[in-house]
Amino acid sequence: MKIVFIVGTRPEFIKVAPVYKAFKEDTRWESILVSSGQHSSMLSQLYDFFEIKPDYDLNVMKENQSLSLLTSVLIDTIYQLLDDLKPEYVLVQGDTTTTFAASLAAYYHKISVLHLEAGLRTNNNYEPFPEEINRKMTSEIADYHFCPTDIANKNLRKENITDNVFTIGNTVIDSLLWVKSKVQADKKKYDEKFNYLKSPFKKLVLITAHRRESFGGGIRNISIAIRELAREYEDYTFVYPVHLNPNVKEIVYNEIDNINNVFLLPPLNYDEMVYLMISSYIIMTDSGGIQEEAPSLDIPVIVLRETTERVEAIRANTCMLAGSNTQQIISAFKKIADNMNIYNSMAQAPNPYGDGKSSKLLKSIFDKNII
Repeated sequence: MKIVFIVGTRPEFIKVAPVYKAFKEDTRWESILVSSGQHSSMLSQLYDFFEIKPDYDLNVMKENQSLSLLTSVLIDTIYQLLDDLKPEYVLVQGDTTTTFAASLAAYYHKISVLHLEAGLRTNNNYEPFPEEINRKMTSEIADYHFCPTDIANKNLRKENITDNVFTIGNTVIDSLLWVKSKVQADKKKYDEKFNYLKSPFKKLVLITAHRRESFGGGIRNISIAIRELAREYEDYTFVYPVHLNPNVKEIVYNEIDNINNVFLLPPLNYDEMVYLMISSYIIMTDSGGIQEEAPSLDIPVIVLRETTERVEAIRANTCMLAGSNTQQIISAFKKIADNMNIYNSMAQAPNPYGDGKSSKLLKSIFDKNII
């Protein structure tokens, strides 16, 4: 049997990689990995680190490409590739434009779709944008739904999606724990590279913020909050790998460049991000993946979004929702940094997204259903 794994962004690859490896090890399956190229510049290092190369790279991205053009090009390009490959199954992950386009292209060929990380919802069609609609439409198309949590599972059932719905945990934890072990085995190399971030500062705060719904005012408010916190917490170092998108980069550098304890870095490789996460005292992020990963590293997270589909992390007290309002961000940071009881309760809370065995569970469930 032939199964095609289609990814487009770095988070997609990280979450699909352990599932792809599980299928690749089984000789009953012909496993094919396709990269749409939605994040091509950020994926090449991952291929080397994970020792996985895509069989096809569609390289669809163009400069300043609109969502509508990207979507139409993806659908057409993936449709033609599936016409040539003729697989029985296509696996997609999450909620990107690649995810929806690949699902629709597979549907046009009447190919069964497996949706990894199914069932996430904010119930606000514009937050996150366009991800909320991408995942809702993918759920309508998919034949198999692999949910990270029971809450995601229940979300689908509320929408009358009840067939082939399974809760397996989140495969990002599988990748995280594997990468963590590799980083720790080579810790000296990372210590030497990032030593300048740690001395003379006592505690490291890692920041990521790049989501489309935060462009403009949201990114500016986040940047101002970082600037104010850096001035007040002079013994902390604030490390911000800045997304290359000019909607993010220009605002961030205008607001918080040239502050002694703020380090604005170019985008980092995933293993370097994992190293900095391990080294962090607090993480501030709008990333869905980091909301899922940080609890496995015992790091409290401040979520820089108005809403989150990762409600399990909020309920488990591993994350605190602060939005993109400057004062709310500052207030959330102070609550955690200034109160060890709050800090410890967040750091010690168990991760609601699994134990690193989700990929094997998915493979086992799927084999029992179709073989």
